[in-house]
Amino acid sequence: MIETRVLGEGDWKSWRELRLAALTEAAYAFGSQLADWQGDGDREERWRARLAIPGSYNVVAVLDGQPVGMASGVPTEQDGVVELISMYVAPVGRGRGVGDHLVRAVEQWARLVGAGTLRLAVVEGNRNAWSLYRRNGFRDTGELGDLMPDGVRREHLLAKSLAD
Repeated sequence: MIETRVLGEGDWKSWRELRLAALTEAAYAFGSQLADWQGDGDREERWRARLAIPGSYNVVAVLDGQPVGMASGVPTEQDGVVELISMYVAPVGRGRGVGDHLVRAVEQWARLVGAGTLRLAVVEGNRNAWSLYRRNGFRDTGELGDLMPDGVRREHLLAKSLAD
């Protein structure tokens, strides 16, 4: 059974552990780089600030007592639009419904805060993530997002209408 834990600033160590694992194991999927969060970037106040983004919703998925995934929902500057960010499922949680669980948790939060659209960015070539998001009703908007750290690949923006 997958359990969802909502995190606050005081849970920064749990978030830190999963985020560093994500940036180590799946660097190809993120615009942030591990080096950005190590050394001088690895400070308690920075991790706390990440979890204290105003209006954010930060969750960890726990499977068999072990944290195996993470995701956040954050408001955007567009009225009625929220964004799913920092999505990661550790290898031990893949293929076990953890990704779907995290997407549904953020979607439920988005509906509770009155959002009409949930959007996200996914890098080209990340087939598993594309499959997960499509399976959960997201569609490619045709818009390109940020350039990835490799200077070659770009993120693609996907969105899901939350209108009933």
